[in-house]
Amino acid sequence: MSRLDVRKTYKLYIGGKFPRSESGRSYEIVSATGEFLANASMGSRKDVRDAVVAARSALAGWSGATPYNRGQVLYRVAEVLEGRRAQFLEEVAAGEGLSTRAAGAAVDAAIDRVVWYAGWTDKIAQVLGSLNPVAGPFFNVSAPEPTGVVGVLAPQGSSLLGLVSVIAPVIASGNTAVVVTSADRPLPAVTLGEVLATSDVPGGVVNIITARTAEVASWLAAHRDVNAIDLTGVAGAEGVDWAALEAEAAGNLKRVYRPTVVDGRPVEPDWNADPGLGRIRAFVETKTVWHPKGL
Repeated sequence: MSRLDVRKTYKLYIGGKFPRSESGRSYEIVSATGEFLANASMGSRKDVRDAVVAARSALAGWSGATPYNRGQVLYRVAEVLEGRRAQFLEEVAAGEGLSTRAAGAAVDAAIDRVVWYAGWTDKIAQVLGSLNPVAGPFFNVSAPEPTGVVGVLAPQGSSLLGLVSVIAPVIASGNTAVVVTSADRPLPAVTLGEVLATSDVPGGVVNIITARTAEVASWLAAHRDVNAIDLTGVAGAEGVDWAALEAEAAGNLKRVYRPTVVDGRPVEPDWNADPGLGRIRAFVETKTVWHPKGL
């Protein structure tokens, strides 16, 4: 006698826990060829608010940690990712319709990307900061500081490499994140939540919401306790007006990381290219301090 499938319904990842969506709704996740994979919670406005509260609560501890400590935590995330490589390979291959070889290359690149950002955590201040020459008996020092709570619209197409490429620079520089996953390819993101929960990342530093981007993006953009927003995920998202999101973000003068635009339309960047420091620089603020010189 054949058994019935036990179909998993993935939950959200908020504040280091896995709550069910307040909406009580879910939606089917299917592969690139239309086969059923799992169910995902349909995040709501209340879930976004809860995630922002969790991110704000975690900000002081995470931004106050030493850069070296943040680097060690990120490296631990890469270790756990490596240990679950086979699962990520399967999810990326199914969701993006890639061959095993191509999916494996994408997973390896994602792990390497986390390691790359882990190595930058204790170098950001030296590269983006400066000792400024001034006319007078003063030291004048500029240093980067975290912007705060960052909303992230994850890439719609690159479900793992693109995902870690937008999350890692946000948290490497001491910010906390509220991430809205790819609507159609969220499995690597919810698995990443499990990775974060079993590594050393404090609860609330990264919060992951599965939802239709068009439904929750405006709530995240307009939220007054979000300090910056990354609009990369508007590329390929149905029903999203990214100019309107920019206008909503202006309500509390959020920093806005704009999507790559070609011929007037947002497109995903080449995730295999050298990431540079652009995303780190986008989510830090420069504080300049004057101090008198001693005798």
